[in-house]
Amino acid sequence: MLNETIKYYNKKGFKEEYMKKITWNSPVILSFALISLIALGLNTATNGATNQLLFSVYGGSLLNPLFYLRLFTHVLGHVNLTHYMNNMLLFLLVGPMLEEKYGSQRLLIVILVVALITGIVHIIIDPNSMLLGASGVVFSFILLSAVTGSKEGIPLTFIIVAILYIGTQIYEGVFNVDNVSQLTHIIGGIIGGVFGITVRKKR
Repeated sequence: MLNETIKYYNKKGFKEEYMKKITWNSPVILSFALISLIALGLNTATNGATNQLLFSVYGGSLLNPLFYLRLFTHVLGHVNLTHYMNNMLLFLLVGPMLEEKYGSQRLLIVILVVALITGIVHIIIDPNSMLLGASGVVFSFILLSAVTGSKEGIPLTFIIVAILYIGTQIYEGVFNVDNVSQLTHIIGGIIGGVFGITVRKKR
């Protein structure tokens, strides 16, 4: 039996047979994750210069075109592999389901809105520090997924998730001093929840 199986794969070609079954099932999510990984590699190779130039947001000259680009691209940047992995685990787990449910265009809009608003708020509040990472987008996905599936009213699951996640971020923001931007998480969560409820009402 084993010999027959080996002969089958040698004849058909294991790579050819199974590569056909692998699909690019979630274009926005997979592209985002891939670009983020490339950005991480570039940042490592340039000893942090790439993040400062392209993949983080901070106060700067309004005459610099990159200032406006960074308002969107800062969500693609990560400090190190651990930072990247922590964000991508939930991003890749929840994202494809949301992209299938709401469509690639709508999900891309959510990502861009989260990036823009969190970037602007950060510059206003703390222009002398750099903000980067996809955690705000991840939190928007978490709250959006809590709304997904309900047809009317405010689902209890959404309320529980909002209390747990946003409440935790408020607590940590007040009592902990670290390099995590809890405000970014809160803003992302609010945008995801509002988007989910708004889109659901239009259907």
